[in-house]
Amino acid sequence: MKWTFEDGRPIYIQIVEQMKVLIASGAYAPGEKIPAVRELAVEAGVNPNTMQKAMSELERDGFLHSERTSGRFVTEDIEVIDEMKKTLSREFVRDLFEKLDRLGMSKEEIIAAVEQWAEEAK
Repeated sequence: MKWTFEDGRPIYIQIVEQMKVLIASGAYAPGEKIPAVRELAVEAGVNPNTMQKAMSELERDGFLHSERTSGRFVTEDIEVIDEMKKTLSREFVRDLFEKLDRLGMSKEEIIAAVEQWAEEAK
């Protein structure tokens, strides 16, 4: 996976956000074991403590769970994953509308642009 980070925002929060997308998209399937913290930290180019903080946050929120000596696994609770998808999609749509609104586009123009893109993407 290609990890990307923005300046000015805590890295662990960005890791949490990117992991949520990976889980919601099925890149990490329900019940799948995720790589160890050190392995993920090396892959992302971050301190293992930063990765551990992100994984703990995901665990606290119910997206991951630990099994004593086996490691961390994605939740098998499909309702939790579906709710995360809905939340992420609302955030993505809100961000899109905010960005296009800054360009001076009306709600109707934005919807028309999205519909046109969807038609062209077929």
